Amino acid sequence: MENEPVIPLPVLANKSLDTPEPSPLPEEPLPEPRKVARGVVVFDLDGTILDDLNHISEVAADVMTKAFGTPADEARIHYLATTGLPFEAQLAQLYPDVPAVERHKVARIFHQRKAKEAYGTAHPFPEIPRVLKRLSQDKWTLVVSTGAEKEIADLLLEREGIRYWFEAVLGAGQGTKREHLAEYRRRFPGVPIFLVGDSRFDMEAASSVPGVTALGRASSLPGWALTPKDLEQWGAAWADPSLSHLPEALEKIERKSTRRTPRPGRGKK
Repeated sequence: MENEPVIPLPVLANKSLDTPEPSPLPEEPLPEPRKVARGVVVFDLDGTILDDLNHISEVAADVMTKAFGTPADEARIHYLATTGLPFEAQLAQLYPDVPAVERHKVARIFHQRKAKEAYGTAHPFPEIPRVLKRLSQDKWTLVVSTGAEKEIADLLLEREGIRYWFEAVLGAGQGTKREHLAEYRRRFPGVPIFLVGDSRFDMEAASSVPGVTALGRASSLPGWALTPKDLEQWGAAWADPSLSHLPEALEKIERKSTRRTPRPGRGKK
């Protein structure tokens, strides 16, 4: 519409999205590294498995409006522009002059409301159960990396009847997405690892960890969109608004990688 106001994106959203200080994984016994049949597919939760990003962005906008006075439409766009980061890191980028203790209180309110309001009505995208079953049949090992608490993610996946397909879930208490990927790299050595996410941070996190390939779910929400081209610009080897063709995309990337791998004894003499 001609008179629709233009909401400026936060300046920091155009920079590399990273957490200020990654927190270490908790000191607890970790699984021993082991071999898997084929490779590992790491799924983000919000906006990738669960069709919940629009509701979450509305909760975030309301929280930021009440805490900082940011107009709701502007706050929502700023949240979406930095999604993929832990909410505390988003607030640190968006409101750097606000004392950390105050940001922490606001983040607690957001997490409580997110769990109660957004997760209360959240469900997987329609194709997800079928895709998980197909990937499992194709011998891929499936795991989750999320900014939500592990216990909440487990409950959500159980509630929706899809926890069965995932071998492991790492959440906010187990570190950042980069740390999750490094941990999965340790647990499953010597095989290809793919991160399926829906944000710039997901793509950049995957691209920063050796041996991890980024794949993206493009999104289109009221007033906001991330196209496949956007995600590819940030490192995705494949991106699409639906994950229906994810199994075929994985096979295609796998074949390309195999063709690029030099065979023993075929080098120059």
